[in-house]
Parts: sequence; C-alpha cells; structure tokens
Amino acid sequence: MSSKKKKKLTPTQQKYQEYAKKRDPKRPVLSNCIRAFVVGGTICTIGQGLQMIFIKYFNFTEDTAGDPTVAVLIMISVLLTGLGVYDHIGQWAGAGTAIPVTGFANTVASAAIEHRSEGYVLGVGGNMFKLSGSVIAYGVFSAFIVAIVKIAIQWLGGM
Repeated sequence: MSSKKKKKLTPTQQKYQEYAKKRDPKRPVLSNCIRAFVVGGTICTIGQGLQMIFIKYFNFTEDTAGDPTVAVLIMISVLLTGLGVYDHIGQWAGAGTAIPVTGFANTVASAAIEHRSEGYVLGVGGNMFKLSGSVIAYGVFSAFIVAIVKIAIQWLGGM
C-alpha cells in the first residue's frame, strides 16, 4: 500500500474496516516469544552439552570441538525432519527452531524429502537448495563483504 495512494473509503467501507479490526484475532506475541526462547535455548544447550562431551570424553580442545558438535546437530536435525518431528516442533516454537545450523539443515532436508519422487538427481539434487539457496548466497556475499572490510582495516592500520 505504500506505493499506492490510499483511496477514500465510503462510510460503509469505513464501518466494515472498523468491524474487521475488532474481529481480527490478537496474536499471542509474548507466548510466541517465550516458546521461541525456550526451544532455541534448548537447542543451544544441547549443542553446548555435545561440545562438552567432545571435550571431556574425546579429548578435543575448545577450538576443535565445534566441528563435530555442528555435525551431530545437523544429523539430529535431518533425522528429526525425516521423521516429521522437527516440523511439529517448528509449528509450536516458531522462530526458536530457526537456529542457523539446525534450521538450515531442516530446510535442505525437507526440500529434498519433498522432491524425492522426481528422482535423485533432478528431484533431490536440483530442489534441495531451492529454499536455502538464498541463505547460501547471502552468507557467501556477507562473508565477502566482511573479508573486504577486514582487509581494508588491516591495510589502513598498517599505514
């Protein structure tokens, strides 16, 4: 509506707009935020627990324990997506399941599952990055910009 000029409404249309606003259900913003916080925090806590397990029982350092932790979180996310559990969690928690690693794995796995009937190459391979392709492109572009800024700062600092 921002690009279009607002039309003048007739009195009947104005009454209808007021009626519709009264009937419009209120969104439970606070409970949605709490759900997202609890589920997102739980996912992060599981990740932290996995990292501590890798450090304590498998002799990883804090620097090297991140890679297997992320791999396990991705495998759990893909497994839960394949079983249909992640979708139910996502419907209940909303944005809380959009933690970067698990949310990204969920989008790739769900697109691959959805198009598996079209074949492995054209169906799964061709469509699994359809939803997450923009995320990959944004991530690569952002990394490029950050690298240029970092190099510029280092170069200017060396002068």
